[in-house]
Amino acid sequence: MAGSSRVDSSAIARWWRNTDRVTLACVGILIGLGYVLMLAASPAVASRIGASRNMFILKQVIFLALAGAIVLGVSYLSRAGVKKLAFIGGILALAATAMTLVHGMEIKGARRWIALPMMSVQPSEFLKPCFAVMTGWLLSARRTVVLRGNIAFPGMLIAFACFGVILALLKSQPDIGMLSVITMVFMTQLFVDGLRLYWVGLCVAGMIGAFGMAFVMFPHVRSRVERFLHPDVGDHYQIDTALRAFGNGGLLGRGPGEGRVKDLLPDAHADFVFAVAGEEYGLLLCFGIITVFGIIVLRTLLKLMREEDPFVIVSAAGLVTGFGLQAFVNMGSTLHLIPTKGMTLPFISYGGSSAMSIALTMGMVLALTRHHVGPGKIAQRVAPLTPPAPFLRETPHETSDCRCCRWNRRAFFSG
Repeated sequence: MAGSSRVDSSAIARWWRNTDRVTLACVGILIGLGYVLMLAASPAVASRIGASRNMFILKQVIFLALAGAIVLGVSYLSRAGVKKLAFIGGILALAATAMTLVHGMEIKGARRWIALPMMSVQPSEFLKPCFAVMTGWLLSARRTVVLRGNIAFPGMLIAFACFGVILALLKSQPDIGMLSVITMVFMTQLFVDGLRLYWVGLCVAGMIGAFGMAFVMFPHVRSRVERFLHPDVGDHYQIDTALRAFGNGGLLGRGPGEGRVKDLLPDAHADFVFAVAGEEYGLLLCFGIITVFGIIVLRTLLKLMREEDPFVIVSAAGLVTGFGLQAFVNMGSTLHLIPTKGMTLPFISYGGSSAMSIALTMGMVLALTRHHVGPGKIAQRVAPLTPPAPFLRETPHETSDCRCCRWNRRAFFSG
């Protein structure tokens, strides 16, 4: 039975052999931690707002189950399938993000959500992975696609136009945090694509100028930056409470259910779930969480160093950059390393839109970095010998420059 499984050449068996199982296992660990920490943090938050203590737990069970299914389903796609999914998903997410400006729910002065019967959806969450993949395709296509009249495909121009549309929509909501992450992802992709350092420097300067404008135009941005730079200015209750939680937890934590930070912070199940982990399970678990995120990011980047397809390199670099940035922003805000920003910890914080968009991201990463080969080597050894394909037969021509031989080589390399 074991022997037959090793030579199994079915589609699922090939997917299992060629998928990065270490990254897949790390995703499973994060989903498992999401269940555990939601059991710890959410009952107190639900009781404080007068809801059932199990409300957030039951919802998150559904969200994470869907997220796991999305990771597995998307990771099974081919690279062409990932492109199609990103194109269709990007159009839908862009339209839904524009719809929030008219029919969106307003929470704390921002219109970012669309109300549905069971949950509220934040469409801009799904823009991140779709935009990263489409940018990867546009930047790689400008080198390979030629239009009529021998005109190069304007991939970079279209990518900048798409980024400009997204920038305008997110500024109108406003959602400066999401805009910052998408901007950093876009800048990273331009750098990976080989844009000259001169232009990269101009883009970074423009990004710094945009942040300066946000500091002047948006009072909440100015307030957060000033409170970060000047600890004696403003209210620091949430950050001070989170930092005390890490101190109370120590190395091994106070024990499951023994923490107090979840009773004190309104967003203990979402933005400050990392503080709950530190208080109840200690710094060891926090270091473990950081390690899992680091493994996913570094392992993907190392795999891309051996990749030859420019589309895969640029797209996956953007996807994993957005994933890592989101984790860093959440943990860095909780530890007061950066100004506070309400951003979820991937797969661990409560939230349906976040869980499913991150699942889409990791599914795309696994699909793009999967080894796209035929049956495994063992299966090829035991497979019956077949005569060579017609286009691999040697031709009777004395030169390899004839039209027939050129077609044979194209057929061979296109696989």
